[in-house]
Amino acid sequence: MSETIEVKKETLWKIATVVFAVLWLFSLYSNGSFGTTGEVIKEVNPSVQNPTAKNIQVKIDSTDPILGDKNAEISIVEFSDFQCPFCKRANDDALSEFKNSDYLKNGKVNLVFKHFPLNSIHPFAQKAAEATVCSQEQGKFWEMHDAIFENQQALDVNSLKNYAKKIGLNQAKFDSCLDEGKSESKVSNDLKQATSAGGQGTPYFVLVNKKGKTVAVSGAQPWANFEAAIKSLE
Repeated sequence: MSETIEVKKETLWKIATVVFAVLWLFSLYSNGSFGTTGEVIKEVNPSVQNPTAKNIQVKIDSTDPILGDKNAEISIVEFSDFQCPFCKRANDDALSEFKNSDYLKNGKVNLVFKHFPLNSIHPFAQKAAEATVCSQEQGKFWEMHDAIFENQQALDVNSLKNYAKKIGLNQAKFDSCLDEGKSESKVSNDLKQATSAGGQGTPYFVLVNKKGKTVAVSGAQPWANFEAAIKSLE
């Protein structure tokens, strides 16, 4: 009898240990220790400090694809990586809500896309970014953007060329652009802007109004957090 009780106690102890470990891991994830809302860039320069809302600098120019009214009072500047699962989550969740919101429909807020490929951990992110720039030259950035996020597990060059065909691009022009790296400079410039603006992981957002006031939102946050940021800029 005593031997049976000892075995049961040992079993209960093991179960308790496992439960404790699970709860501990859950706590770490909940607190962001494992990047539940974004992926941290490995090669981030430690000298770059995350700026406060009042001194973040972002530049929106003619090379940036914009969804919505270009003259909107507030812009959501998105720095994103096409291979990042958290970027896809943000695209499918919060940004999907934005696309159906009155903010976009009424022309009050627009979405500006900039590239932030984490090349050290995402080997396909660079070419995927270049593919969207090549598509942008033919007026179909958002179509390629959507095709890539819908097929995030297949981002090799052949797959990217197949998406170009499906969205109706001039195949020869697209292939030449992608193969010759004609879009590398745009992607590289965006990446530099991301880090100088305080981005240390993806996705990273900077909301800016016409007066230059800014608010940063890091990670795949719920749409409610973006709404709060928008209201703070009104």
